[in-house]
Amino acid sequence: MIRIRFAGAALLVLVATGCTSSLTPVYPSRPPASPAEPLADPTPSKVVVHTTITGKGLEAAIEEALPKSGEGTFPFVRGDRKYTYTRSPAKVSFGQGRIGIELHVDANLDMPVSSLDVGLDFKIVAEPVVTAEYEAKLQSVDVQVSSTDKVVKLADAAADVLEKLKSTVQAKLAAFSYDLKPLIAPAYERLARPLPIPMGDAEGCARLKLVGVEAGPTVLAGGIEKDIALVVAPSITFPCGPESEQPPLPPLANVSSLASGPFTVTIPVAASYNELAKSMGSIFTNGKYYFSKTYPELYLEKPEVYASKDQLVLKLHIAGKVQKSGIDADLDGDLYMTGHPTVVDNELRIPDLEPTIETSSFLLGLKAAFDGNTIRDQARAAMKLDIGARVAAAKDKLSTDLSFGEGRGCLKAQAHKVEVTGIHVHADYLRLYIAATAGASASIPCL
Repeated sequence: MIRIRFAGAALLVLVATGCTSSLTPVYPSRPPASPAEPLADPTPSKVVVHTTITGKGLEAAIEEALPKSGEGTFPFVRGDRKYTYTRSPAKVSFGQGRIGIELHVDANLDMPVSSLDVGLDFKIVAEPVVTAEYEAKLQSVDVQVSSTDKVVKLADAAADVLEKLKSTVQAKLAAFSYDLKPLIAPAYERLARPLPIPMGDAEGCARLKLVGVEAGPTVLAGGIEKDIALVVAPSITFPCGPESEQPPLPPLANVSSLASGPFTVTIPVAASYNELAKSMGSIFTNGKYYFSKTYPELYLEKPEVYASKDQLVLKLHIAGKVQKSGIDADLDGDLYMTGHPTVVDNELRIPDLEPTIETSSFLLGLKAAFDGNTIRDQARAAMKLDIGARVAAAKDKLSTDLSFGEGRGCLKAQAHKVEVTGIHVHADYLRLYIAATAGASASIPCL
């Protein structure tokens, strides 16, 4: 029985050449350890949320803002007299970029001899705006009042009450505001929390740091519709890294235009090589990967990954039994391979992965018992990492963690596609770029 162990390249060369002299091998050296965390360095992207305040939602808000009844006084011949009023439900319409509000008011004037009933019809138009404080308000409020009762024209007292009611309604609508923070704040709080992203045995975090909020022009179509963009600097890091304090919700910035519809966010993924090795270890069963049908007892284990210039170095421990052509060998040693990482159809591959000279020499020395090209090809296959399947967790979380329905409104988000667009080797970490295409909408009340 032949037992072969190699812990260093000198032994590999001895096995390969059969010589008793030793050579000094040069394995790709590890770069000096750095205490710095993997750097994602994201570029800001816009998460566009199409926000709708429905006509019924606006009617409900105006109903709440306008008093349904009230009273006051008006001057008469020998002092002030009292009047009371009640109003009908408000009806809201939309047209020509403005909101129309119609309501009917029944007023009762306390006269010396008998009371006087007056019916008034209010027609109001106003322009809706959203302020930097996330409040929907009405500006340029114009109130027109008419009445079919002739007494309004004949009685000075009735005309005075009409002006008082007109001023009251106009002041109430000018002061009207609809707070959108209860809809935006929960989304902001979710963006502030890191989303855990598992990848095999590695644990990472997705962060969607909010750096600004923008609002596009208002569209009136049976309700108030407005695109609101959350400007985020998204990133995923392996490992998670320390949490940073999230700043307060920034003021809303009204802008002249926003791109509507699905949006694409580019997310850099920074993974330390230790975490990448853990992720690659997910293809191993109980820590071992039996990669050869020809040699079923031969396996790879203990993957290590590090960088050497622009290449990745993959160190694998190979062990197990090789039996062929009268050779019965127990392998127990390390293999070193180098190559350039690339991404093909959301799969991380190292298509040019080749053994180092020392590893090639060892495999060549076992040519009668083992085909060196076979282990290279099977190691390449073993080191394929389906990133698309693993970032599906991030896709699901973008859809579920950012969707909610509570209070007066709901927000729904749906990630449609996740695609890896680039990969770069750094001394201490590997950086991937993922393009996530998604859509989001919010409604008041919930639709």
